[in-house]
Amino acid sequence: MVFKINISEKSGKTYKLEAEAEALIDKELNDKVDGKEISSDLEGYELEITGASDGSGFTAMKEVPGVGLKKLLLTYGKGMHKRPKREGKKKRSNPKPKGLRLRKTVRGRAISSAIVQVNMKVIKEGKKPLSEIFSAPAAQ
Repeated sequence: MVFKINISEKSGKTYKLEAEAEALIDKELNDKVDGKEISSDLEGYELEITGASDGSGFTAMKEVPGVGLKKLLLTYGKGMHKRPKREGKKKRSNPKPKGLRLRKTVRGRAISSAIVQVNMKVIKEGKKPLSEIFSAPAAQ
């Protein structure tokens, strides 16, 4: 299973990587992963899984156990960003109506083969800086 992995540093810079990382399957959000399990270049790094989403765009939420899809009643925040369609496109003074809750589909917190994108942050730095690992080789 090929995952699209986003690795972010404390500085805010994010590096994108596509890797065949079987070690990520059955891990959950907020679990720590050794960088070597993802790629041999990331040896010495310790990464934390901060988020994930599947091919349909459903986000993984830490409140939902397992790997399946579930419909939750959400307020604004993770998994819900837009106003409902019935409110139309007219401008509002408050873009987030107070007390609005919508039922949205989300995915469980465990990483499975249905997950496409995994977001991670660096907990412990390795010997080589990420900017050096992910720099494109110069064409000659």
